[in-house]
Amino acid sequence: MLRKKTKHISHLSKIFAVNMNITRTFLKDLVYEVNGAAIEVHKSLGPSLLENVYHQCIKKELDLRKIKYCSELQIPLNYKGYELESKLRCDLFIENSLVVELKSVIEINPIFEPQLLTYMNLLKAPMGLLINFSVKNIYYEGQKTMVNEFYRSLED
Repeated sequence: MLRKKTKHISHLSKIFAVNMNITRTFLKDLVYEVNGAAIEVHKSLGPSLLENVYHQCIKKELDLRKIKYCSELQIPLNYKGYELESKLRCDLFIENSLVVELKSVIEINPIFEPQLLTYMNLLKAPMGLLINFSVKNIYYEGQKTMVNEFYRSLED
C-alpha cells in the first residue's frame, strides 16, 4: 500500500515531536530508570516466563514510576515522500527517545541488534535498550544499550 504524505496531522505527530533538548545525561538517567523497572519486574516474577507477561508488567511498573511510553508502536516507513505499509512494531517507545525491545529467550539471537537499530533509526530515537528476562540477573546478563548517529549529535 502506497500513500503520498499529506498535510494532515497523524496520531504519530505528537510522538515524533521529539524534545530537541534531550541530552546524553537525560538518556543515561532514563535507561537507569527503565532498567530499574525491568529489575523490579524480574525480581517479582523471576526468569523464563513468556515475553507478553513481562511486557504487561513492565508497562504497569512504568506507569507506577510515571514514565511516559507508547506500547506496541507501529513504526512508520517513509520512502521518497510515500508512507509504505509496515508491520514493524517496537515493544516500548519511552519518553519519545528510547526504544525498548523485550525478550524472554535462553539465547540472544544476532538478529535482535539490527532489529533494535532499525526501530531506532526509523523512529529517529538516539538510544535503544534490549532487555532479556530469561536470565538470573538483568543488570549483568539481561540488558544491552545501543546508540546511533542521533545519539552522537547530542550534547552531554
